[in-house]
Amino acid sequence: MSEALRIAILAHSTNPRGGVVHALEVGDALIRLGHEATVFAPDTTGAGFFRDTMCRTTSVPAVPVGHDVRVLVETRVAEYVRYFEPPERRGFDVWHAQDGISGNALATLKERGLIAGFVRTVHHVDRFDDERIAALQRRSIEAADHLFVVGQLWRELLAREFSRDACHVGNGVDTARFSAVPDATDAELRARLNLPTDAPIFLAIGGVEERKNTVRLFQAFQALHAQVPSSRLLIAGGASLLDHDAYQARFAGMLAHGGMAARAVMRTGTLRQKLMPALYRAATALVFPSVKEGFGLVVLEALASGVPVVTSRIPPFTEYLGEDDVAWCDPRDAASIAAAMTDALDGARRARLIPRGLEIAARHDWTKTARAHLETYQKLREPAHA
Repeated sequence: MSEALRIAILAHSTNPRGGVVHALEVGDALIRLGHEATVFAPDTTGAGFFRDTMCRTTSVPAVPVGHDVRVLVETRVAEYVRYFEPPERRGFDVWHAQDGISGNALATLKERGLIAGFVRTVHHVDRFDDERIAALQRRSIEAADHLFVVGQLWRELLAREFSRDACHVGNGVDTARFSAVPDATDAELRARLNLPTDAPIFLAIGGVEERKNTVRLFQAFQALHAQVPSSRLLIAGGASLLDHDAYQARFAGMLAHGGMAARAVMRTGTLRQKLMPALYRAATALVFPSVKEGFGLVVLEALASGVPVVTSRIPPFTEYLGEDDVAWCDPRDAASIAAAMTDALDGARRARLIPRGLEIAARHDWTKTARAHLETYQKLREPAHA
């Protein structure tokens, strides 16, 4: 192994979102490979990250901000820059941004000569109506010395729209944490959520968001519930920096007039990380009909937990899932989503999907993902600022 690197990995929050999960898992895997990794994130509460880690984590002091996304982004960038201005906080060989907020902070530190350069992981590229936010997203990509991506979809977009090449590092899943083997948390979760043991439970993760396609998901569930009245829809998660109020109000209006199916919908909010494996195991299927994703880590977590998956027949899912690995749907068609949910209930189909899912999860290893970073890290290595 080459000489150990001191790596600073910067995330946008301490909440269990895909990019933050990726940052912590890569940090842990780098520790196992003999490197020193610290994951940073703005933290308005001081509570720290959503789970314990092997790698070091540091909360960057941050103030609460309202729903104005531009104010939020500019505030978090400024907080990051202020935090790393003191030389004693910059003792790293490699600086790694996981998002546009931290990418802009590192771009500013680079412009001021406080760091030599940085790499950014582009999990996805968003479309913003606000020109200032769009410009900040572009800056976080263009100012980076090197780029990582988790999927080929985003590598192709960066080449097409930014004329930038990116290293494909992929994603992983912790099969020790997420498995089909029950433990004491299974009973705890069912008791906490009052889940029935004899009803089909469809699990959606990510809260109520437009890109999670929650409105069409509920329309699909209404159709399925009419055929399977005992079925339940469980919507978990939802911690986000962006403003989803208008879409959530639309969803709430649908529930208010959604009849019996609406009464079978439960929103849990963000659960303790300790309960997440049990949440997957409690599900009959994960339903993830997103219209846009960076990768969709929850798909791997569900597969590792022995749970069939319903998901969208679009990249990035089609990059790492085969024709017979999941129940595919057209995310723009509620009837297609409902048909895939019905498919996931079929006993013979489940008998094929579950073992295939376990095989897919076993192929996605976080240590392999971390190793894919090392060549680029070596290129960025710099004498630590003292």
